[in-house]
Amino acid sequence: MPDNIERILIVRTDRIGDVILTLPMAAVLKRHYPQAGISMLIRRYTSELVKNSPHVEDILYVDDEKGPVPMLRLVEVVKRGNFDVVFHTHPRFRIALLTFLAGIPLRVGTGYRWYSFLFNRKVYEHRKDAKFHELEYNLHLIRALGIDDDPGNVNPTIDVSAGMSARVEAHLRELGVKAGEPLIILHPGSHGSARNWSPEKFAELARLLAANKDVRIVVTGGSGEEEIAQEVYSNAGPNALKIVDAFSLLEYAAFVKRASLFVANSTGTLHIAAAVGTPVIGFFPQQASLSAKRWGPYAAKRTLFTPRDQRADCMKCAGRSAERCECMDTINPEEVYRAAIALLPLSLAGGHP
Repeated sequence: MPDNIERILIVRTDRIGDVILTLPMAAVLKRHYPQAGISMLIRRYTSELVKNSPHVEDILYVDDEKGPVPMLRLVEVVKRGNFDVVFHTHPRFRIALLTFLAGIPLRVGTGYRWYSFLFNRKVYEHRKDAKFHELEYNLHLIRALGIDDDPGNVNPTIDVSAGMSARVEAHLRELGVKAGEPLIILHPGSHGSARNWSPEKFAELARLLAANKDVRIVVTGGSGEEEIAQEVYSNAGPNALKIVDAFSLLEYAAFVKRASLFVANSTGTLHIAAAVGTPVIGFFPQQASLSAKRWGPYAAKRTLFTPRDQRADCMKCAGRSAERCECMDTINPEEVYRAAIALLPLSLAGGHP
């Protein structure tokens, strides 16, 4: 293990869940290099999660309010960081080239891309095969420095401050939620990050859950998901709430932590729920690159559903644009309902089948 590492850069320039599953790298690296300063190169919209990490000291951005930062300017920004090593968890040619041009001495990345010559410490794993979880693939990159930690010791966590929780609780009171009232959150959208269990199936689940008068159902969505959320909300009973694009990322984390159960497709919010310790139910397609084995939430209390008795190579579900999928809708809402009741505290689940 090199002992002269003072400045470390981790690159993760994609989405919320990806960043959450990458942050444990910083914790492991800090444990082995307590003197080192750790930075992350990310997109701005994920920055709240990274700022909340106790192990990341500085953030660099690939974008600004106008769009992507020009290449030469970004090279200069990275140069000023004087990094000793960079880890490419989400390899892209542009970023690989810029860390090469910035002169970072150790550049760790996959050995299976045409531009892998830009990395001088290569890891030979195909992530699309899903032999490991995404978090584990990230930690495997650190092996290039001779570090091999058990991923079970570095579960993703998001710390929610008391002030943030109080602010979210005040907002919920304005919406008519009583202090301590149990919530079940249904989040039917995914912004195309996976093959989805459809809004119609979420609506069936909402109807079943609405029979439990001891909990309040809250349907949530992000920007552009008003229509999907409305379809589920309209079936969730007279006591339900709909909250769309109302919270920042950390506010949403505080809100989800407040819930008794979180139900979602494979998307970043599912990883937020797992990281704050809320029991989760998730829906995942069969394709290896999108599967629960690679992308399932790291959570002690979880139930994950995947289509059964369907072709794993179903061409209707294989296209990158195929957000909806017939195979996913073979997952039975009644089975999901029973799983939901099993995950609820006994005081809320009693008397239900």
